[in-house]
Amino acid sequence: MIMLILLVGCTSNGTNLRLNGQLNHKDSCGKTAFSRFSVPEGYNRIALPEKSFGYYLRNISLKPDTAKVHLFDGRLKSGQSSVAAVLDLDVGKKDLQQCADAILRLRAEYLWKQGLFSKINFQFTNGFQANYLKWANGFRIRVNGNQCNWYKGAQPDKSYAEFRKYLEMVYMYAGTISLSNELKKISMDSIFPGDVFVQGGSPGHAIIVLDIAIDSATGKRMAMLAQSYSPAQDIHILNNLAEPNQSPWFLISGKERIVTPEWTFNKSDLKRF
Repeated sequence: MIMLILLVGCTSNGTNLRLNGQLNHKDSCGKTAFSRFSVPEGYNRIALPEKSFGYYLRNISLKPDTAKVHLFDGRLKSGQSSVAAVLDLDVGKKDLQQCADAILRLRAEYLWKQGLFSKINFQFTNGFQANYLKWANGFRIRVNGNQCNWYKGAQPDKSYAEFRKYLEMVYMYAGTISLSNELKKISMDSIFPGDVFVQGGSPGHAIIVLDIAIDSATGKRMAMLAQSYSPAQDIHILNNLAEPNQSPWFLISGKERIVTPEWTFNKSDLKRF
């Protein structure tokens, strides 16, 4: 009996199984977006270079399938039905890693793990360029009203802990407005893992494209999307509540608007690092 329960507790390996007449795209034992979620029927994942940002996102670790999204203070996020999976990244202890910040976190973590330290550079809302290497070399940022400047305030430190302190500084002074300004607009036809839907504003919102699948016959594209939100919370993959048979995939091709559980984006909101 115990063995039987274990066998039915996880689907095989991400293949499309029919449960109660509906396609099931999830292998609950999968530890990454790639291994947990298969593609809709007729679709194939887009090919990605192994060291690319998209490959990193596709293979980022997920928490167990039963995990819930928690806020920075430990409380549960309301509306867990919007959550398909939770990324295995801490949210921190402060109300900082919200929507745009989560995207900056993913981008920075990728660059840091690749050793591409010189490319870790993010823009504050006032346009100031917060360069990680300058921070790692002991410089700190003084903020006075709308003005920022560097000053020598610490010993050089390239540890991961100091990298996270740099990111906290970025989170405080960057947001959807600065993210929108710093990224370049692209067309929906060229959507790729790592791209971002962003509406700058107060409030604004931003989500990241975690993966892309293409229909080999029609060329149509579907996207897997992830977000944080406000208050700061675990980064999570979004369920497609409007089309649950496709979830967590969202049809992108031919769409003027992308309707997600907590925000609606226009096709003109798609941008790239």
